[in-house]
Amino acid sequence: GPDEFVRLEKIAKRSTEKEIAASEAERESRKLKQVEYMSDKIGREFEGVITGVTEWGIYIAEKETGAEGMAKLRDITGDFWKLDEKNYAIIGEKTKKKYALGDSVKFKVVGTDVERKAMDYKIV
Repeated sequence: GPDEFVRLEKIAKRSTEKEIAASEAERESRKLKQVEYMSDKIGREFEGVITGVTEWGIYIAEKETGAEGMAKLRDITGDFWKLDEKNYAIIGEKTKKKYALGDSVKFKVVGTDVERKAMDYKIV
């Protein structure tokens, strides 16, 4: 009857929540491992791919490990950078240089923060 349906719905919802929590935990631990891996590679250069663009920075995933960090726009010298939301790109006003989603870039690891599980990159 309807009671049985409600009971099953509750069970389904609970297991979905558990699955979500488990995959969150997995993602967090993977992120932590990546930060730890990059922590002794500060100053080193890597090949990466742009995975996201925002008004304040470019997200880059290292090609081998997928370790994702952010390069702050204010650290990219020589131009004034603007977000082109429609094209998922950052464009230099003077140079017209463009960094777009999916582009390959060389970057340097500038810092890591195990607490925040964050990595700071700089495009080179």
